[in-house]
Amino acid sequence: MVRTQPGWELFRTFLAVIEEQSLSGAARRLALTQPTIGRHVDALEDALGVSLFTRSQAGLVPTAGARALVPHARAMASAASAFLREASGEVEEARGAVRVTASEMIGSEVLPPLFAAFREREPRIDIELVLSNRAEDLLRREADIAVRMLKPTQGALTARKLGMIELGFHAHPRYLAAHGTPRSLDELRSHPLIGFDRAISTRTLPSSPIPLTRELFAFRCDSDIGQYAALRAGFGIGVCQNPLARRDALVPVLPAALDFKLGVWLVMHRDLKSSRRVRLLFEHLATHLTAYINS
Repeated sequence: MVRTQPGWELFRTFLAVIEEQSLSGAARRLALTQPTIGRHVDALEDALGVSLFTRSQAGLVPTAGARALVPHARAMASAASAFLREASGEVEEARGAVRVTASEMIGSEVLPPLFAAFREREPRIDIELVLSNRAEDLLRREADIAVRMLKPTQGALTARKLGMIELGFHAHPRYLAAHGTPRSLDELRSHPLIGFDRAISTRTLPSSPIPLTRELFAFRCDSDIGQYAALRAGFGIGVCQNPLARRDALVPVLPAALDFKLGVWLVMHRDLKSSRRVRLLFEHLATHLTAYINS
């Protein structure tokens, strides 16, 4: 039985300790002192009447009861963030904050210049960007707008399909000048390939002409950004979005060997249609992402 009603700051501290796995890490994240973090944890345990953590050599270990509370604490954090964004600007005014979530590659390589152009036009609208390859929960307002590679199915969301991005094998001209261009898949295998490290992603090419195993790659990284950095540095041959390759003057390799496209959807919660700042950014991104896809 809950003894007293805990304040939101206690739940915020609880979530930070869970995610940082230590009092010191939570203190740095929240700009508080470690003793304050400890007092918050003690106060929350006392208010709830349960033990939330056990201490070990590895740090703080959440109890089963604490783990069950994590989704609720994250929902509270999302609601608090959405509350502040909504309070930052009137519904019909072009001011305030808009939170956007996108995959690593789209978020780091494609969106920043689009945001810069939007900011020049709408200087009172702030942008918050979440780089994540997982689907942020728009239903719980973890973000206002999402750029997704999978079609959303929730009825409460408004989704607009922008097109299909083609992917292909590419390499830096410097690499091909030094090592030659493979003329077949067998020759491709003899080159240093760029790919995943620990786990094959659900976004990995399902129709790849080469069986994908970790050992196939000479450069292994589970971050798309890391893989693309290696590709641009001339490490070897890898797969990337064709529009990005054209932008960065990368050379297609065996263009007929890979036939794979990613669908792109721009998504927002239906309730946000009344928010002018969200509508403005949504339409801006729709126009310019479509141009990128077709470039």
